[in-house]
Amino acid sequence: MNLTNIKIFLTILLVAAFVTNTGFGGPRNKLGTSAAPELLIPVGSIGTSLSGSNLSTISGIESMYWNPAGLSALSTKTGEVMFSHMNYFADMKMEYLGGIAKLGNLGVLGISIKSFNIGEINETSEIQPEGTGVVFKPTYIIANLGIARQMTDRIRFGANVKIINESVASVSATGFGFDFGIQYTGGKTGLSFGIVLKNLGPSLTFNGAGLDRTFEINGQKTTQRVILQSFDLPTNLEIGVGFAPKLGKDNFVNISAAFQNSSFSSDEYRFGLEYSYKNFFYLRGAVSIFADKQSNESLFGPTFGAGLRYPLGGITLGFDYAYRIVNESAFNTTNQFFTLNVGF
Repeated sequence: MNLTNIKIFLTILLVAAFVTNTGFGGPRNKLGTSAAPELLIPVGSIGTSLSGSNLSTISGIESMYWNPAGLSALSTKTGEVMFSHMNYFADMKMEYLGGIAKLGNLGVLGISIKSFNIGEINETSEIQPEGTGVVFKPTYIIANLGIARQMTDRIRFGANVKIINESVASVSATGFGFDFGIQYTGGKTGLSFGIVLKNLGPSLTFNGAGLDRTFEINGQKTTQRVILQSFDLPTNLEIGVGFAPKLGKDNFVNISAAFQNSSFSSDEYRFGLEYSYKNFFYLRGAVSIFADKQSNESLFGPTFGAGLRYPLGGITLGFDYAYRIVNESAFNTTNQFFTLNVGF
């Protein structure tokens, strides 16, 4: 490990230590007040089935969401493409499409787009609270550019730049955010370490013609625009460890754990377990525990999943499935993820 890589590694550790010592889980009165909550909706079935506990070992295209450092751990020769569909609660759905490619000594470049659909909404107004007859469809889109590099045989570093756009009727907001991640592997020990800072960026503010209001003052009509408050992005610090004991040439197990510190929720601890047979068939499961025992803020409980990897000619096909238990029975729904992955 050369001096430059040591400096990078120590700098990230110092930033993480500073954030951990100065930041605490968000108070109860901040729940649901962040901008762009769609940033927190997970992507892909592998990381989701492990509740993100595997941020120290996640690799390939899914790592663009969980820890961008894992992009440089691409196991295929050239790149990967992935499509993921999720059934959220209350008939909401999410679609995700991404691709990554090796750029020689420069590292690995990835691009993705995430679309969140909450369905149709009947418009209401102050004058017509029962509805105006107009139906609109809000759109939430996140475009992502990620890059990662293998700094040494044990250290990987990655970053994301995200453009966030939310549009509700004739009102919209556009912003950007950054992710920075690092992974360290302990070689033959089977230990790994990961850290990621997510959703760093300026506040988001809605604006548009839908905020215009017309008033009559002294017989003259005037139009003024309502100025809305800005809201901060849901910035998170996540630290994870992993352990992969040797069980023979056909059976593999990865035990993972992660800690999340968020400015809009209580601290969270995640624990996951993945079993693999010949790197062909996978079983996964995880649980999350909130440090605030009175919180009970999560809509979701334990997660489970399974996956297959099958080489076919010059490509590798992968299919993964994840299921999250919904704690709130009033939604009367399931939270399922379906992911198709092609490596080439």
